[in-house]
Amino acid sequence: MVRNGMNQIPVKDVTPKSNKGDERYDLYAKREHIYVKFYKGFFKNLRTISGFIMLAMFYGFSWIQWDGHQAILFDLPSRQFNIFGLTFWPQDFMLLSWLLIILAFVLFFVTVFAGRLWCGYACPQFVWTWFFIWAERVAEGDRNQRMRLDKAPWSGKKLVKKATKHFLWIAIAAASAIAFVGYFTPIRELIPSVLSWDLGPWETWWIGFLTVATYANAGWLREQVCIYMCPYARFQSVMFDQDTLVISYDDTRGENRGKRKKNSDYKAEGLGDCIDCDNCVHVCPVGIDIRDGLQYECVACGACVDACDDIMDRMGYERGLVRYTTEHALEGGKTHILRPRLIGYFIAICAMFIAFSYTLYSRIPLEVDILRDRGQLYVEASNGMIENVYTLKLANKSQDDHRFSIQVTGIDGLTMSGASEVLIRAGELLDHPISLQADPRYLERPNYNIMFRVQALDDESILINEENRFIGPVSH
Repeated sequence: MVRNGMNQIPVKDVTPKSNKGDERYDLYAKREHIYVKFYKGFFKNLRTISGFIMLAMFYGFSWIQWDGHQAILFDLPSRQFNIFGLTFWPQDFMLLSWLLIILAFVLFFVTVFAGRLWCGYACPQFVWTWFFIWAERVAEGDRNQRMRLDKAPWSGKKLVKKATKHFLWIAIAAASAIAFVGYFTPIRELIPSVLSWDLGPWETWWIGFLTVATYANAGWLREQVCIYMCPYARFQSVMFDQDTLVISYDDTRGENRGKRKKNSDYKAEGLGDCIDCDNCVHVCPVGIDIRDGLQYECVACGACVDACDDIMDRMGYERGLVRYTTEHALEGGKTHILRPRLIGYFIAICAMFIAFSYTLYSRIPLEVDILRDRGQLYVEASNGMIENVYTLKLANKSQDDHRFSIQVTGIDGLTMSGASEVLIRAGELLDHPISLQADPRYLERPNYNIMFRVQALDDESILINEENRFIGPVSH
């Protein structure tokens, strides 16, 4: 995004240099702890609301009941995935792939329009990171207090504060792990098992692993996950254009930086609006200085915008020294919200979403797989009839029991031996053997297409017609 012109959004290379010279680079820089300062502002309120919604959904959805069942339950042993009354099986993996593609296009659309909003407002890594920062502030105080505490020698007071912080972190991590496992083991059974220490090996392993992972990622690694692990930061810049909303510092207005008194004539001193207070750096969860230009570490959370606007208000200056803006706007031009790439993504998303919704709406919660006995082509029964043997694999993919009728057509006088009605429990896979007999007088060809009709007796919409073949003698 570096172009000719004095007001373009600058991009800074912040790759850490090695000690052996500028011509070589370290792929990893030792982490320096970031002390995030408490602040208030519009974007923080917006992020707090979005984070609260995300956490409420994560912790609460597993407790919702739907028709007497847990609304969202991924039952791996039974290979069933129950989501608000719909039951999906491994055979429905195509729907999951389709949904992920739609979500990827939504992410591309949002990125082209407004940069890394996903990272700043909805990414689980940063939702939990802010949660842990809140716990850290509760236990140890604000930025300056935490810095003094870390520099102070060990004492009883310091030990209590540190222990309180890590207790809160572990409690949040454990609660998150239990909530996550509650989507795979019924949460109303899992909680009593946790409280009574009566967990199975599977639940014990995953609760322990996820507790450690959450504690490490949100408590210790934090921005390192975004910088070194997440691929999104590496490729998102290729989706930016001059009309993409990004957080930027207006250096034309802000430079030269310098301290000054509130009512001083700073313009006469050759100073810009930036008072060089570094508040934008102190509130940044990834520890960058937005005044250095656009950096891939920036998660577009808006913390620096809120901090700068607060300082501008105190100084009596106009807001917006650091703001969400576009390169065109920063250059004094007009921002084009509707542009071909954005429109293309929107059309693709709408088309895929409509097709996906229709497929989901018209999905029949029944699967029928018919296997004809391949051990022998046909059998000539004692009564002279030609017989074929089949096994019907019937899967009831709904969350209710159904009784199904089985009918076969395609050959005159075709008769069926075996139950023509079967009861299949919710989520059950039933193997149902039947045999079909046909009068050789009606078999003019060696094979015929026949149609199996399987229908729920209590719901006419649950119906599948499945074609198969009936094999007869070449001549008779």
